Amino acid sequence: MQLHISPSLRHVTVLPTKGVREFIKVKIGSRRLSYRMVLYSLLFFTFLLRFVFVLTAVDTIDGESKCSTLGCLGKKLGPRILGRRLEPSVPEVIYQVLEEPVNQSEVQEGPEIPQTMEDFIAEIKDERPDAKTFAVKLKAMVTLLEQRTRTAKIQEYLYRHVASSSIPKQLHCLTLKLANEHSTNADARLQLPSAELVPALVDNSFFHFVLASDNILAASVVASSLVHNSLHPEKVVIHVITDRKTYYPMQAWFSLHPLTPAIIEVKALHHFDWFTKGKVPVLEAMEKDQKVRSQFRGGSSAIVANNTEKPYIIAAKLQALSPKYNSLMNHIRIYLPELFPSLNKVVFLDDDIVVQTDLSPLWDIDMNGKVNGAVETCRGEDKFVMSKRFKSYLNFSHPLIANNFDPNECAWAYGMNIFDLEAWRRTNISHAYHFWLEENLKSDLSLWQLGTLPPGLIAFHGHVHTINPFWHMLGLGYQDNTTIADAESAGVIHFNGRAKPWLDIAFPQLRPLWTKYVDFSDRFIKSCHIRAS
Repeated sequence: MQLHISPSLRHVTVLPTKGVREFIKVKIGSRRLSYRMVLYSLLFFTFLLRFVFVLTAVDTIDGESKCSTLGCLGKKLGPRILGRRLEPSVPEVIYQVLEEPVNQSEVQEGPEIPQTMEDFIAEIKDERPDAKTFAVKLKAMVTLLEQRTRTAKIQEYLYRHVASSSIPKQLHCLTLKLANEHSTNADARLQLPSAELVPALVDNSFFHFVLASDNILAASVVASSLVHNSLHPEKVVIHVITDRKTYYPMQAWFSLHPLTPAIIEVKALHHFDWFTKGKVPVLEAMEKDQKVRSQFRGGSSAIVANNTEKPYIIAAKLQALSPKYNSLMNHIRIYLPELFPSLNKVVFLDDDIVVQTDLSPLWDIDMNGKVNGAVETCRGEDKFVMSKRFKSYLNFSHPLIANNFDPNECAWAYGMNIFDLEAWRRTNISHAYHFWLEENLKSDLSLWQLGTLPPGLIAFHGHVHTINPFWHMLGLGYQDNTTIADAESAGVIHFNGRAKPWLDIAFPQLRPLWTKYVDFSDRFIKSCHIRAS
């Protein structure tokens, strides 16, 4: 054997001597398999020697004597193979410096701290510092960059919070123009639906969809995409529920943009007799919720000013301040049995979804006596979106939650749900929902921090029937990893998250899936400067 070692210890080559080659040739002959085995053995031995010399090079850098013989290598390799403890290759002083608490007063942006990795490497090459100085500089640079990253993340979360919580001027413009149209144009005040179609509103042979929204543009996309993709639009009834201030503009839009032959009903909450009688528990809870939030959270300025919490915690608290989570439109689904006493089954749709297929097969799904047909959110290829369990939403450090629920139980999605109202009326779901809202208020919002999904997970516990994920793809409003091909293959896509498709912060590659159902040549859309991008 001949062993060739480059002076820089970067290359190690093992060559069989002439005698070895003759041995292989004479003894092995035409036995090709054995010859290959010998060559593989030689390659392995070559790899082993390369590994040994890497270790030797590291030891040399640490100041130990350089090995030049196989005997010396054997002495160094032996303990490693036999599992003996080796001296650490990183000087202990580096660990000591890195483990010391960071002194924020000493970490100030300036020329003495490298600003980039390139600057750091160049400085180390020039100064050739000892291990302690090296560790101090490294720690200072990393700490500074961490602070910069944290500040940038928090600013991003704050800007997104402001953008998602505010009403874009284009949408505000649309509401005002439609309100004016309602007052001046008789065609914008048509009864919805017309008198001869009113019986269909309580006819269970139709496909009934419920949409609660105060966003006219978003509601129009949901309704248009639903009717456009329906195989039986003449059997579709869409019940649009809105608030008092949006009722007339919403009525004007659907009066001037009928989706014939589908049937559209537009009602405000104050039009429902049940809702105006006595006290509605969720209204009282919302009033208390607003007071607790203002005292408990201190507003976005106090949240952002917290220097100890991690950015993702700050993001969650900012999201909790969103008006959406204290909107009656977000809670209205818990009253479906009372709002529609004559209906047996409805499909509830959020206003940030797009329908891409015929939804009539949802009425053929056997719910097995369950109340809520929903897609589970703990199983799927997208681990970021489909990894949600009860522990993702509920605070299991609180004994009231820990003693009643399993943290690893699979969560499910709001946004496209089949509700069996007959089965619902035989349960105490609504009562349980109100009870847990009250408990969360008593606990200063410590059971969960935001949204209607956490109390929904509790109230519908044991009443959920899992449906195929095809019917509801999530996450298009908070992550952009979803491919267009995957999104187009889903029956319903959901822009849940802050990046709503009608906002400038929407993901540009996903937004066209929503804008395709907006007529940008419409006079109201054009006059309010609502554009595709």
